[in-house]
This record gives sequence, C-alpha cells and structure tokens, in this order.
Amino acid sequence: MAVLVVGGAGYIGSHTARALRRHRHEVIIYDNLCTGHSFLADGFELIVGDMADRERLLPVMKRADAIMYFAAHAYVGESVENPRKYFNNNVQAGLRFLDTAIDAGVPHFVFSSSCAVYGVPSSIPIVEATPRQPINPYGVSKLFFEKALEAYGHAYGLRYANLRYFNAAGADESGEIGELHDPETHLIPLALAAAYGTGPELKIFGSDYPTPDGTCVRDYVHVSDIAEAHVLALRCLMNGDTQIAVNLGTGQGYSIHQILHSVQEVTGRKVPWRAEERRPGDPPVLVADPAQAYRHLGWKAQRSLQEIVSTASNWMCAKHALPQVKSIGTHTTRTTLETAI
Repeated sequence: MAVLVVGGAGYIGSHTARALRRHRHEVIIYDNLCTGHSFLADGFELIVGDMADRERLLPVMKRADAIMYFAAHAYVGESVENPRKYFNNNVQAGLRFLDTAIDAGVPHFVFSSSCAVYGVPSSIPIVEATPRQPINPYGVSKLFFEKALEAYGHAYGLRYANLRYFNAAGADESGEIGELHDPETHLIPLALAAAYGTGPELKIFGSDYPTPDGTCVRDYVHVSDIAEAHVLALRCLMNGDTQIAVNLGTGQGYSIHQILHSVQEVTGRKVPWRAEERRPGDPPVLVADPAQAYRHLGWKAQRSLQEIVSTASNWMCAKHALPQVKSIGTHTTRTTLETAI
C-alpha cells in the first residue's frame, strides 16, 4: 500500500514513516519543511510543497492509498498568544487539504490528533467518551479537524482514524532520528539540554497545581510506540473499519519533578531549574485510559519512561557529540560518539 505521510520530515511523522517501511508499505513524504528537516526524510521519496497547494498535491494524492496527516502547528502556549496562526494553518489550510484528498479519491485517512481536545477533563484517566472541551486554540483546531473528518466520513465515505496523542517523547532506538524542534518547548529535551549544559536552566511553569508535588502531571508515551499505532490503525481501516477514535498513552502519569528525577538517573547529572508562573492553557493532569486502543487496534505502549529518557538522551548526545548514555538493565555505560548528527 502506498501511504502519503504529510509532515513526514517532522518528529512523529519521520518515526511513523520508518514504521510503515518496516511493515512493507510504500512511503511518500510530503512536507513544506517550515518546521521539518529534510535529513529526517533520508531514504524516502520527499516532495517539498505546501499542504494547501492543490495543484501540487493532486497528482501525489492520486498515487496514494492512504494519508497520514501530521501537518499542524503544535505549541499550546503559542496558540494562546497567536491563535490566528493556528486557525489559518490547522483549520483553514487543513480543510483545503482535506477537500483535495476527497477530490483525489483517497479512501483512508489517519489523523494526528491530541489529548488537548479534552481540555480539563472531569475525571482521570481520560476515556474517549470524555467530553471534548478544549481550553486553548491548539486543542480547538484539533477538535475542528476531528469534526471535519466525522462529517466527511458520513458524507463521502472517507474511512478515518483520530489518534489522540498524549505526550510524545523519546527517539528512535537507532539514534538516527529524534526530536528536533525550533524552538524546543517539550519537557524532556529541555531538561536534558539543561543537564548537559547545551541549553539554559529549565523553567517549570507552575508549582501550585492540585497535584502531589504541585507540578503538572502528564502521560509520556514513546514516539516509536505512537508510530506503531498508526500502522495498526491503517490496518484496521483497510480491514473495513470506517471510523476510529482512540487515546494513545500509557495510563501512567508523571509530574515534572518525577521527569527531572528520571533525567538525573539516566544522565548522572543534575537538572538546573527555576520556577515560573503558570502558563495559560495548561491543564493540571492529563493521563490516558488506553484500553480502547488495545481493544480496537491491539495496541499497547511497550517502552518505559526510562527508555523514553534514554533514547532521547542518546539522540541529544549524538547531535552534540557528547558522551552517550546507554541503559543496560538498571545500569548505564558511556560511549563517545565521534560524529554529531
């Protein structure tokens, strides 16, 4: 099957492209490279173009049996400060892309959604039936696209999957690809950069949340596990499912301080940090109930928090030619990389 991976030169898209190839799918990557990186698409057919460029997209889509869609701006804080950017890209341009997919006759669509669609949930862990009431423009934009897929599925027969990620983290075990955002806003790479001295001290936004240690609690799931879920979702659509909506998480929440402890264990270095005021749009706790993903897709997260931090650490060390930390059971060893990626 030929799969068009839109945003495949980005973080989760590049990991998913490799998972698709392992399962013997033909992969075409389409990316405008505004936040992606061409080297993350090495070894794949890469077409550089905008997702709203109908003339460029139509011939590419006609080669595809399915689309996996990762093309969205994805910073909660930025969405609060600049909602226009998010609605222009994630909603308006996204809808034009979806119209082009319908016109091209692509039958299967896997969407990179988010737990941000739930807002502040009434109960934890979060199940798929939880009301979708986002509290920031990023979450609103994701919910809009989910609603569009629901309508297009009903009207045009599009088979779709809404995969609601919790906190994607970690890097491919090969060390070839990993998280590379500019600016970087995700906790684990920022904590690692602070620990290794390649970045500033970590800012912790909010220490007075109603959680055990006052910091936000999140469900961290390895990016390679998320990539595998996309392959399984596509298989379900190919086998006759018409609509899928599942949470992708582990069911285990960790506070910011617990993450810092894990980073210190893996690296053997302290993480310098300072407290800041809360950011608008940040719920106190977001933890998934992943049972539906297991029932529907046969998917369950396989990698631990230590593996998440270890693979992220090794990726960061590779980029900066630092001594690399490899976890072996409960022990760590260090090797020096000669070449930075």
